[in-house]
Amino acid sequence: MSDEAPQTPRGRQPLLNDALVVLEAPTQAWSSPSGDLGGSPIHGVFHGDWRYVRALELRVAGEPVEATGTARDATSAAFHGVARAIDDETPDPRVLVERVRRVAPGALAEHVAIANGLDEPVVAEVELRIEVSVAELSSVKSGVPAPVDLAWEGLRAGDGTRSVSIAAAGATTGREGDAVVARWRLEVPPGGAAEVALELAIDDPTIVVGPASSRRIDDLPPSGDASLDRWAARAADDLRALLLDAGQGPFAAAGAPWFMTLFGRDSIIAARLLLPLSLELAEGTLRTLAARQGVAVDPATAEQPGKILHEVRQATFTMPGEGIVLPPVYYGTVDATPLWISLLHDAWRAGLPLEVVAELRPALEAALAWLRDHGSPDGSGFLKYVDETGTGLANQGWKDSGDSIRYRDGRIAEGPIALCEVQAQACLAAEGGAALLEALGADGGEWRAWAQAMRERFREAFWVERGGERYPAIALDGAGEPVDAKTSNMGQLLGTTLLTPDEEAAVAALLVAPAFASGWGLRTMADDQGGYWPLSYHCGSVWPHDTGVVIEGMLRAGLVDEARALAAQLVRTADAFDGRLPELFAGFSTEEAATPVAYPASCRPQAWSAAAVVPVHAALTAR
Repeated sequence: MSDEAPQTPRGRQPLLNDALVVLEAPTQAWSSPSGDLGGSPIHGVFHGDWRYVRALELRVAGEPVEATGTARDATSAAFHGVARAIDDETPDPRVLVERVRRVAPGALAEHVAIANGLDEPVVAEVELRIEVSVAELSSVKSGVPAPVDLAWEGLRAGDGTRSVSIAAAGATTGREGDAVVARWRLEVPPGGAAEVALELAIDDPTIVVGPASSRRIDDLPPSGDASLDRWAARAADDLRALLLDAGQGPFAAAGAPWFMTLFGRDSIIAARLLLPLSLELAEGTLRTLAARQGVAVDPATAEQPGKILHEVRQATFTMPGEGIVLPPVYYGTVDATPLWISLLHDAWRAGLPLEVVAELRPALEAALAWLRDHGSPDGSGFLKYVDETGTGLANQGWKDSGDSIRYRDGRIAEGPIALCEVQAQACLAAEGGAALLEALGADGGEWRAWAQAMRERFREAFWVERGGERYPAIALDGAGEPVDAKTSNMGQLLGTTLLTPDEEAAVAALLVAPAFASGWGLRTMADDQGGYWPLSYHCGSVWPHDTGVVIEGMLRAGLVDEARALAAQLVRTADAFDGRLPELFAGFSTEEAATPVAYPASCRPQAWSAAAVVPVHAALTAR
């Protein structure tokens, strides 16, 4: 057995692209494709915001199993291999090993079966070694895990708050420090099989989100495109496994491994894209966020009355090396509030009873008031953000990395920042909010006028002409000047009522041109911009959800041909990723790379990446 697994150099985030994950929120297990955990810094069993197990290794007759294949779905994986140490000397493998891992909320089960195809019995010494290492998720993400001290009682280890218990029926068990070794001696008859099992149970009373009681998401109808249908099936499986509940109904966790919790923006966008498949998910997301809506002004958490939160954690979430320290309930997002209003409107249009809308009316009115009273702190009428703490997120739109808002020449903009797509989201929210108020018998005129004023302000301030092209800037900087990089953000203006039909057509034409459309999806920044790099997190990579949101906007705007062009690219990409689209991937074109190139730290599965299959399906099946 190996000793301590190799650790990432100090401060390096673990890479994910070669690892295999099975999960059922809020629990997940990351391993090598052959089944062992422990050979990579991301490996382990996680529950909520903590890692509980660092390694889980199988040996048969003292040797690693030689892998022959893997079959998996979202919550389980079957690892196939051979045990040649107890086989005969002929070339054909006759002693087979099947290792099946199943994850459930707070639990993991590992089953190992030995099948004997020989004409004589074999004795299989089976050993599973599980190393318990309880560490906060943020420390694992930083590349410098910080395990807490554990106290053991038999096969149960805990830190005084949370605990992990191990059971191995029929095994001889022993401890080696914080590792448990379970050994079985199996006598397998000719043509027979024998099986052993190890089970893991996790208890954490501090967890703030739990498994969803309902994991219902309808399936998309067959499209006639085998690749699209494979993606749709895999996406639905992943999405069901990502569902959580915090007491008000189901919502989608943002994604694995770092975001297995409630994220305002991510959960809303996933629910909105999935509206054709689940009204229950939309209602659960709306209620969950309304129950945690801001009620006071608190600069430490970025809370404001009516504001929808950014994320919820079990404790302060620290990102060493980045200078980021987020409180357990953090409101540092400029877009979640208008997105919440639009989800309520779209859910109502999709069949959410007006009685439910009436129940959520106080939250709706508070969210609308936030747009007017807090969203534009300088009185310009544009929604803006700035981190007041110095330890929060510097950028608070969906492109939230510190270097994501750039000028055409590559310089990074200084805030307060007014993002173009956030003004579009606010415009759409004001129109949707007006329609909801009118359906409830109130006057929506104030908000229709507010939306019209936004359209006029935007047209005067955001449009630029550079290099013979006219387009909306990604943002206005702290001085009110356009941040003139050509980015995918403009695509999220489509179908929001912010632009005229002619303006929408002009934006769409830019987005389907080669500078943006890589052949695998929509680049976050056009490849002719100074800040472009294909492996930049937000300045050149492709985010499937971004492409999906733009496709949906194109369909709303009646730009079906353009929507189909981008949709076909995402289907090709989904096939290359075996139906599980990651958080993001590199922006190389199909001419530069024969297959899409992974962004090695990209999370997966990711709820909004999976949900992007819905607008893609709509675009490619539209008549």
